[in-house]
Amino acid sequence: MTDTQAYLTPEKFEELKKELDHLKTVRRKEVAESLEYARSLGDLSENAEYQEARDMQAAIEERISHLEQVIKEAKIVAHDKKGDVVGLGSVVTIRKDGEKTDRTYTIVGSEEANIHDHKLSYLSPLGEALMGKAKNDSFNFETPGGKQAYKVLKVA
Repeated sequence: MTDTQAYLTPEKFEELKKELDHLKTVRRKEVAESLEYARSLGDLSENAEYQEARDMQAAIEERISHLEQVIKEAKIVAHDKKGDVVGLGSVVTIRKDGEKTDRTYTIVGSEEANIHDHKLSYLSPLGEALMGKAKNDSFNFETPGGKQAYKVLKVA
């Protein structure tokens, strides 16, 4: 994998393409209009509206560039429904040693990772430790808080 390659689900790939299209067609036009309005206000050196519009333009262009690169380098991964071994797209249920509550995560690429949605990057310490594990496997991994021990309960 190259540094710029991202692993994406087909859904996330489509979502990023839609965002890129929106930025190019809608947001660029809105910012251009804001810049034009701000220029009409006069002295650009002391014009806060102009500076704000320029900053917004830079942020949008940076995001467009990032999305274009991610889409260009993306590797689309479809989840293998067999569910024998943890890989990208797997839904994994695990339990930390000494706890009674289970945690369920979907293993995704770094562009999709969102812990609040239980989407765990395969590059995170826990995600990396889970890769290649099967049901009933126990595993350990290091965190800043020390070594953590878990057991895989289910792979789907």
